[in-house]
Order: sequence, then C-alpha cells, then structure tokens
Amino acid sequence: MAELKRVQAPPRDCTNVPVELTEKTILQRKEKILSEMKRREITQLIVYGDVEHGGNFEYLTGYFTRFEEGLLVIKADGGMTLVLGNENLNKAGKARIEAAAVHASIFSLPNQPDRTDRSLKELLIEAGVEEKKKTGLAGWKLFTSKVENRGQIFDLPSFIVDTVREITGSQQLLLNATDIFIGENGVRTVNNANEIAHYEYGASLASDCVLDAMDAVECGVTEMELGGLLKRSGQHNSIVTIAASGARYVHGNMFPGRKRVQKGDPISLTTGYRGGASSRAGYAVMSAEELPENARDYLERIVFPYFDAYACWLNKIQIGMTGGELFEYIEQVLPRKQYGWSLCPGHLTAEEEWLSSPIYEGSVERLKSGMIFQIDIIPAVKGYGGVNAESTVALANEELKREIRLEDPKLWERMEKRRDYIQNELGISLSKDLLPMCGGVAYMRPFMLDKERACVITDGK
Repeated sequence: MAELKRVQAPPRDCTNVPVELTEKTILQRKEKILSEMKRREITQLIVYGDVEHGGNFEYLTGYFTRFEEGLLVIKADGGMTLVLGNENLNKAGKARIEAAAVHASIFSLPNQPDRTDRSLKELLIEAGVEEKKKTGLAGWKLFTSKVENRGQIFDLPSFIVDTVREITGSQQLLLNATDIFIGENGVRTVNNANEIAHYEYGASLASDCVLDAMDAVECGVTEMELGGLLKRSGQHNSIVTIAASGARYVHGNMFPGRKRVQKGDPISLTTGYRGGASSRAGYAVMSAEELPENARDYLERIVFPYFDAYACWLNKIQIGMTGGELFEYIEQVLPRKQYGWSLCPGHLTAEEEWLSSPIYEGSVERLKSGMIFQIDIIPAVKGYGGVNAESTVALANEELKREIRLEDPKLWERMEKRRDYIQNELGISLSKDLLPMCGGVAYMRPFMLDKERACVITDGK
C-alpha cells in the first residue's frame, strides 16, 4: 500500500553528453525498412516529415526539416532521394544515409524564391517516383479506427498525395505505410543497445529538469521561473513545456506566464526531449491541512490509489505479455469509472513523445525487448487537482542487457543504481525486464512544498 514518507531524493544523473547513433545502427535501420518493403511488396516508399511530424523521416536522415516539408523516397533496391525545400536542400549532404537530392521550393515558406522550371509532379518523377508501382506513403499518424479503411487514409498534405496518385496512375496502388515504422511490428518500436543509450540522454535530461523545477516550487515563484528550469542545453523539446499553477489554459494560454504560485494551488510540471518526457502534478502545500477544503482527502482519494497502480505497472510489466494484460492490471487496481483515466496507461516514445502504444483495452500486441515506454496513467477526478509521475523506462531481455553492459558500462551502472533506489528507497518491486531510463522514475511528491516526503510502497508490492 502507498504511504507518504520521508525519503532521500534521487540524484540528477543526466551525463550531459549526448550519445550519437552509430553507422551500424543506421544501417540496421535501413535494412529493417527495406525488409518490410519487400515483405509487403512495396516498390517505393515515400516518407513525409515536417517540424511536428518528423520522427519517421528522421529515423534514417538523422534530422527533421524544421519549418519546411520534406520527403524521403526509398526504392526497393535501397536507392534513396531526399526532396527538400530552399532552407533544407543543403542538409541533404548531412543525412545519415546516402541519398540524392531534389530541390522542391514548393516545400518552402511563403514568398521565398520559387523555381518555375518544373512542377511538383516532374520533381517527384526526378526523385524516382514511378508510375504503376505499389507505393507506400508514411506520414506520422497510425490510424487505428475499426470503421475506416485505414490503408486508404493519408495524413500527408493533399497536394503531395494528389501528385503521387497522378504519377502512379491509380488510387489502388497507394497505401498508408506508416505502420512500417510504428504500431505492432513497426521497426521503430524496438531499440538496440546504442539506441537505448541515445534516447537515455533525453529521458534523463527531462527528468533532471523536472526534479529541479519541483525543488523550486515555492509560494511567490512565477510559472515562467519554473518553466525556465524545464528548458536545458538548447535541446529540442518533444512536448509542450508545462509549468502551471492554479487554473490552466486561461484565455487559451498553454505556456508558463507571470502567474505566481499561491499556497493551495494545483501544480503541473512537464518537459520532454528525444527519448522521453517527465511530468509531475500535485499541490503547492506542505500538508493535507493546507489543501482546498473540498480536497483534504486528496491523498486517500487519488494519490495513494494512483501510486499503487503505478507500482503495479512497474512490477507486472514483462516481455512477452500482451498490452491488453497490462491494461487490465491497471483497470483492476485503478478502475476508470472511479478514477477518470481514459487514454492508454503507457505508450512508446522516441523522437516523438507519443510514438504509438501496444497497451490498450483488448490489445494482443506483445511487449518486446527494446521497447521504451512512458508510464502515463492520468487520473481525472472532479474537484481535485491532478496527480502524475510520468517517466521513462525500457524493457530488456538478457541479451540486450548484456549488450548495454558491454557497449556502455556507465549507462548500465546508472540503470542499476536507479533500480536499487526504486526498490530499496521507494519500496517498489520491479519487473526483472525493466530498466529505468532516468533517475526520477517513481519519485513523486504530491505536496510540492514538502521537499522531504514522497510516496513509497510499504509492502513492496
């Protein structure tokens, strides 16, 4: 059972040294995509990217196209061509994979110089898009509706889809191929040791930022001051930064403002980078007596049941189980009807904060070694502020663990220290398959002004 006790806070343990993806990893990524194209008999795969939807594009190129659209055309024989706008054309030579480049100024910002010698159709043909070929289009959105023809819904801009359709000559030759990358059996859902180390940097950076912001919560501090602690090292955020005190979204504002923390305010803190996000929610109080009168039972009503479910998640998750099984464990200990959560209680992460999720009601998707998860259970009970301890973990079998130990022994040491802290300081019995990707996993202080007490499990279950 969950209790609130005085505990030692976890250390900030981000190394501040990003880990690059190796050439071997990039080659493995390319081979996985080509293998899937062959299995599905796709002759040409067109991968879309922009600043908000660049993960699949970035998987091979190593970068996203910021404020322009971009395409990566992949042929079944392994040939690749980048189709880029004015301000990304010079990035073609920086890509992690060898690729030709085609300049498509139609992807550029309004009123920039626009080439007039060729149409988009002619440029895509130059990039290798052929007629009468089975063509996969990969955007970012995995459509999962059971009442739609998912293979014929495309989230790329219509001017691109229409042009590709015109070249191929048939709607039936086009299919949504985003599931090559994400969803069940998607190539991006499983990571090797190098990728685990690469993403651990962002996950641990986010965790350190949130731990610092939690320590800075005091009456009178502004949201902007807290928000300043959630941005670090010039890294690109994968999620909107949240530093909110009291009522949120006043006048539609989603960002930290000049509002000062007042005693009794609900507090929300969130930041994320490539590899993972961290989020915490609680109240700006020292004790239950300082909570709003209608929420004095906040600990018993929401916090402790939530933390019991969180501990259950960490204990029950294992390689080979279905996502539906884990979903049901959480439903049993934290019923949706009573606690108001409605999304997946956990999802995959990578460049994007939310990649996809095998954990949903009725899911028969198997959890695999190499998956990186956000623990993302979000109760919503009317009359109470939120509670949240979202953090990042990975699943690893013995082979992957051995690879991590050999390739990055310092990373392995950090993970082992995190496991020791969670089990011995917080009392949570962890699945043998679980590797904490950051120091803040399971550390939750629902009373934000109390810097010493956090939730623990007293019976180790």
